[in-house]
Amino acid sequence: MPATSPTSAFARAQAQGEAAVRAAVLDIAAGLLAAEGPAALSMRRMAAVAGCSTTVLYRLFGAKDGIAAALYREGFARLRRRLDAVPRSDDPAEYLAALGRAYRANALEEPNFYSIMHGEAIPGFVPDEASRAEAAASLDVLRAAARGCIDSGAFRSDADADEITDTLWAAAHGVISLERGGHFPGTLGEARFRTLTRAAVAAFLP
Repeated sequence: MPATSPTSAFARAQAQGEAAVRAAVLDIAAGLLAAEGPAALSMRRMAAVAGCSTTVLYRLFGAKDGIAAALYREGFARLRRRLDAVPRSDDPAEYLAALGRAYRANALEEPNFYSIMHGEAIPGFVPDEASRAEAAASLDVLRAAARGCIDSGAFRSDADADEITDTLWAAAHGVISLERGGHFPGTLGEARFRTLTRAAVAAFLP
């Protein structure tokens, strides 16, 4: 079971409406998946931990496959909210760097969702086209920041914002994956993240 008290979390969410209930259930499901593996994603198991009926889960998610899709989408939705909350800066390059730091912070603070978003935490689950579109949209603010760097002259005028976004995403994900795997302990993860993302950015400098 997750280390937190999921039943009390679910009870508190009930007073806040269906959106809060949905988020609470997804937190519980992500925690169960990380602690017990894919077999824990049964309606009965999740209902028992949440302290609700299976009827509630079927109403919210339809079936077990619906839970998997909802977990995937929720992970990227949380990432998008985190990136959207980064204060805008008059310096396009610094704003882009701040988005990178926020991406890393989100990955480390939401490890259960991050695994679902980028790995094979749920065997056999393949996101549908709509889910993948939502995932891509979560990085729209990063694409806009990349365009800002091009327009300001911080990046080459012939650089492509989508390529910049994909390159930085791949670099960030690679180093974060190693950090989460225990290869970069302590402050080493942050240092390696900074070095690698700077190296990725260098490819687009004038």
